[in-house]
Amino acid sequence: MAPVAIVTDSTAYLPQDLVEQYGITVVPNLVVWDGETYRDGVDMTPQQFYERLRNAKTLPTTSQAAAGTYVEAYRALLDQGYDILSIHLSKDLSGTIESARQAKQMLGDVPIRIVDSRSVGMGLGFVVLAAARAVAEGADLEEATAVAEKAKDHVGVIFAVDTLEYLHRGGRIGGAQRLLGMMLNVKPILEIRDGRVEPVDKVRTRKKSLQRVLDLIEQRIAGRSPVRLATLHADAEEEARALLNEAARRFNAVEAYLTDVSPTVGVHVGPGTVGLAFMAGM
Repeated sequence: MAPVAIVTDSTAYLPQDLVEQYGITVVPNLVVWDGETYRDGVDMTPQQFYERLRNAKTLPTTSQAAAGTYVEAYRALLDQGYDILSIHLSKDLSGTIESARQAKQMLGDVPIRIVDSRSVGMGLGFVVLAAARAVAEGADLEEATAVAEKAKDHVGVIFAVDTLEYLHRGGRIGGAQRLLGMMLNVKPILEIRDGRVEPVDKVRTRKKSLQRVLDLIEQRIAGRSPVRLATLHADAEEEARALLNEAARRFNAVEAYLTDVSPTVGVHVGPGTVGLAFMAGM
């Protein structure tokens, strides 16, 4: 049985120690800003991205890595004798998975499986980790793929946006377009639902918005265990850490991570966004 390598994209924002522990290959997405291209998390950190975004006159665009970049990543692993499981953010949020599929086609008849997580951030990250742990316990490519497909139904992401400014300035993400007519002082609550960003609620204050995220996460978890949690934040680490601590206690989490909101989503929702990703029941 060939060993299995796990590949994902930078929107997962997996903690680096877990990337190293499980030998996960992370292909960075791209940020294009004023004619310059930056590799997400390599040439530009999330902190640098959000600091610049706060004062930017022009919004950046984000792009998936080219198919050729995935060909290089896959070929390096195939040459070492690996089968490959490549897990990515929702096709409705980015063309990343299409680059991965094109790369597989370019390589011909090779042992590569590609999974659309239908999520992003640590919603994607928890799917990746479930597969990586299965591989560590001896799963082959088909078994690890089955674990990833199952995990998709056990994860979710809900987040509170601090300002509607960035949605007004060009955000076009799923049903969140319906928020564009609201007053700017409303704090929308958004959810990754079936691979798209959808509005689920709106409140008047920041404190209420974070509390509402907790209440909605409790509904989604629905008593399932174990619970794994991660906060996602766009340059709002202090609030994210406090939210994570409260959520970990409230839901008796077996894992809890502090992570960043990827620029792929962050360019639409803006600095100050804080959310929770969970995996429940597996």
